[in-house]
Amino acid sequence: MRTVMASIFLISLSSCASSAGGPDVTGGVASYDALKSASSACAAKGGELVRSPEGSGKRMTDYACKRK
Repeated sequence: MRTVMASIFLISLSSCASSAGGPDVTGGVASYDALKSASSACAAKGGELVRSPEGSGKRMTDYACKRK
């Protein structure tokens, strides 16, 4: 029973964490680290990370990778 409870606890913790252990790049808060990570990923694909005109810039969904 103790092992089962420990396993459930660890699984629940892992579901809360993002892949890089930091901010969620796909829709979370647009922090410095999240923007830096998204910008690097976009540049690696040959694009540029830009903010949409309708977005406030506070969420990562307000940004998109556009081809240069």
